[in-house]
Amino acid sequence: MAKKKTGRFSSFLNNPIDFTLLIVILLLLSLGLTMVLSASSPSALAEDGNSYSYFFKQAIFAVAGLCMMWFISKIDYRFYKKYYILAYIVAIISLVAVIAIGREVNGAKRWIYFTDALSFQPSELVKFLMIIFYAALLTKNRDRLEKYGKGFWFHIILVAPIIALLLLEPHFSSSIVIIGIVAVMMIVAGCKFWHFLVTGAVVGVPAIIGLVALAPYRLQRVITFLDPWQDATGDGWQVIQSLYAIGSGGLFGAGLGESKQKYLYIPEPHNDFIFSILGEELGFIGCAIVLILFAIFIWRGILIAMRAPDMFGSLVAVGITAQVAIQVIINIAVVTSSMPATGMPLPFFSYGGSSLFILLCEMGVLLNISKAGAKNKQ
Repeated sequence: MAKKKTGRFSSFLNNPIDFTLLIVILLLLSLGLTMVLSASSPSALAEDGNSYSYFFKQAIFAVAGLCMMWFISKIDYRFYKKYYILAYIVAIISLVAVIAIGREVNGAKRWIYFTDALSFQPSELVKFLMIIFYAALLTKNRDRLEKYGKGFWFHIILVAPIIALLLLEPHFSSSIVIIGIVAVMMIVAGCKFWHFLVTGAVVGVPAIIGLVALAPYRLQRVITFLDPWQDATGDGWQVIQSLYAIGSGGLFGAGLGESKQKYLYIPEPHNDFIFSILGEELGFIGCAIVLILFAIFIWRGILIAMRAPDMFGSLVAVGITAQVAIQVIINIAVVTSSMPATGMPLPFFSYGGSSLFILLCEMGVLLNISKAGAKNKQ
């Protein structure tokens, strides 16, 4: 009886993982750590007197994340489906906690500090929890997804408390990512695309305009995006320095470690604007290689979703892939001044221990789903 139960629940766990995806993950992580080391060294030296302080912290979370990725890749992904309601509750509690006890940094409460050296950003965990929640919920309600009321609006309303709590921090960029993830998952699950067009035109666009108009700093970011050179030493400084960095990289770049803009010209170059330093040091070729690696990641993620043996696994794979894709697109658009600035980290690259750790945990789930779909390869 025990043998039969094991076979029904986790018969695919001995299947091979998607090695192409694994190699891409390891390459992106390695490049990311290298760029954190290069981009953070001047800031780390100025702040701590140790050029390697940011790198050492990031490396510790990377090693811990890789261990968890390997461990989670051994867990049957269907296990998470049982606790999708709990995932939603934990997401709400996490965001309430950060508003209640989080430390305010630069006018926003986004982190819970355990010590001065150890902090946690709940919004990164919430992204994954919402993927689990919506994958299970959409699977459960698959028969009514084509309906505008009981299908579309029922699922849209459930994300509203999450977005409201994020906007109270405020954390506009995470709100955009979660809305994007949920939208992609709903469309793939069977919701009509025109539902999103109508709702976006009637509700979404006015809401965005209202949020921008009511927050002076968001309005200033839009104005700066339209003409960053009108305040080149103020609000436009970071974007202009980013463009200088990318432009000076040329075809092959100045060489690894040879960036000039990281020397306190770009504020915190190891965070959201790390792609600018990559462009300056590794040039167009380096940027192209990174973008190709992300494209391969997205391709493998889509294949894993297509080969998944059930709808839940397929939607989880779609959600994780969409999360990485959305963050990459927005981050690169910001650093190239293709959209207004927002605090969007570049997956695998931007400095941030909790975000990297949770991202690698998500990679473990994606690799586990790839095992389940291994037998469905053509």
